[in-house]
Amino acid sequence: MKIYDWHTGPYPARVRIAVAEKKLQSQVRFVSVDLRKGEHKTPEFLAKNYSGTLPVLELDDGTFIAECTAITEYLDALDGVPTLTGRTPREKGMIHMMSKRAELELLDAISVYFHHATPGLGPDVEVYQNAEWGFRQCDKAIRGMHYFEDILKKQPFIAGEIFSMADITVIGGLIFAQLVNLPVPAECAALQAWYDRMQERPSVQNRVTMSKPAEASS
Repeated sequence: MKIYDWHTGPYPARVRIAVAEKKLQSQVRFVSVDLRKGEHKTPEFLAKNYSGTLPVLELDDGTFIAECTAITEYLDALDGVPTLTGRTPREKGMIHMMSKRAELELLDAISVYFHHATPGLGPDVEVYQNAEWGFRQCDKAIRGMHYFEDILKKQPFIAGEIFSMADITVIGGLIFAQLVNLPVPAECAALQAWYDRMQERPSVQNRVTMSKPAEASS
């Protein structure tokens, strides 16, 4: 399998963490797509993923699977023992619900802030920006942090009692928050404590070094 991504990207981080959690590193080759050069918007890449986003999984038969949730679902099902996307109908429902909320209320909101209210990926890539919309989404992301603060006051993980894809999505959001210098509010102590705990997981610690860019593009 190949995964097209960018080694420090917050969305690629989600799939890299899933790869490590499932111990699939030896079965995956990472191919570097330089975001700042706009390589994800070239015709060659758009042929792989119409949306022009990272990451993208390429299977050995030439099938391309985009979107972090879909890729994680595929990887989690390979061994027939799902650990990230839910084992029971209730677990699956809760995990997918909370992962979607993490996208909408945190990760995607920070992405809009990054692309619209900061220099983003630079003028060659950011052909349209709406700063007002970006700052509104920044406020939304902060509200999202408070939402997950309330969740984590009641339970150890985002979707309940086990580490799951929902946790990975929030981790991706907080990685992005760090990249844009958006700190977790001081009053969100439970969220910060959870994130500190997540940093201790080998899958999170080693996500960037899983493949070096020079090696990935060879």
